[in-house]
Amino acid sequence: MTESKSMILGCAGKTLTREEIRFYRNECPWAFILFARNIGEAEQIRDLVAEMRDCIGRPDALVFIDQEGGRVQRLRPPLAPNYPAGGALGALWRDDHDAGARAAWLMARLHAFDLLRYGISADCLPVLDVPTEGASDVIGARAYGKDPRPVIELGRAAAEGLMSGGVLPVMKHVPGHGRAFADTHFELPVVDASLSDLQRHDFAPFRELNHLPMAMTAHVVYSAIDPKNPATTSGKVIDEIIRREIGFDGLLMSDDTSMKALSGDFATKAASILAAGCDLVLHCNGVFEEMAGIASRTKGLEGKSLERAKRAMTYIKKSDTVEETEIRAEFATYFDAVA
Repeated sequence: MTESKSMILGCAGKTLTREEIRFYRNECPWAFILFARNIGEAEQIRDLVAEMRDCIGRPDALVFIDQEGGRVQRLRPPLAPNYPAGGALGALWRDDHDAGARAAWLMARLHAFDLLRYGISADCLPVLDVPTEGASDVIGARAYGKDPRPVIELGRAAAEGLMSGGVLPVMKHVPGHGRAFADTHFELPVVDASLSDLQRHDFAPFRELNHLPMAMTAHVVYSAIDPKNPATTSGKVIDEIIRREIGFDGLLMSDDTSMKALSGDFATKAASILAAGCDLVLHCNGVFEEMAGIASRTKGLEGKSLERAKRAMTYIKKSDTVEETEIRAEFATYFDAVA
């Protein structure tokens, strides 16, 4: 792991190009991420994942995906069933807390079955954002609720379900994306809520689940903390809020640097993210020139970041012995996952 650089990269298509293979071998990203454009049929996914790991000589390298359920779900039928969004789990929880938490655990455990079938070992879930009225729909139904309590309970259950199945969870988007009135894929949101409101509402789920191994930052400006920089590039937000107040000492990755919320060229973005205190720079869209810019300013994982990366890997344990058919049948009593 000492040779791995502090970045997570995507690729352009369903197979690696010669240029990508050469680049990954030379630059040695710590991990990879897959998107819908990389997903074809089952054997193709397994081959792509294996080829990525082979490039960097690490058969245990993490391969991430966003498999939440609802509209953010990269694996679709026939590769995996369609699953409900987090908001549907929250609605069930409001009627019956135990049933909602159990369904969240079951769904995450099913994600683990689905992902490991293709060699994918990390899921960018749970979503711990707590939306407010009028906020951008970029989170919307992805959230478990508009109150911290269901987000905490269902987020915990989802993380535990993934880990029970041998898949690493990534909580997002710390310290909270729920108030954003703009979509970070296209512009930079500014949140003007008071620090006390943020502490009570937005930070609460991350504080309660600060023991989890990984988190992803929010490309959001919190004017009460740092009016100039989004959390992803704010040393003040990362040190004072994420590390100290929230108490998260796990592995911290940026949200996608190819989103429009962050300004500057990709080398500048990477340098700013690492200087602010993120452990890893995430780049998702597979555009080669952009990845080269990221790689030019990243370095080998070292110090606390390396310790956190090693610790995160220990959360990937041998999965439990539950039967997939039994888990699917039980989940179907709550939701009819569409095959």
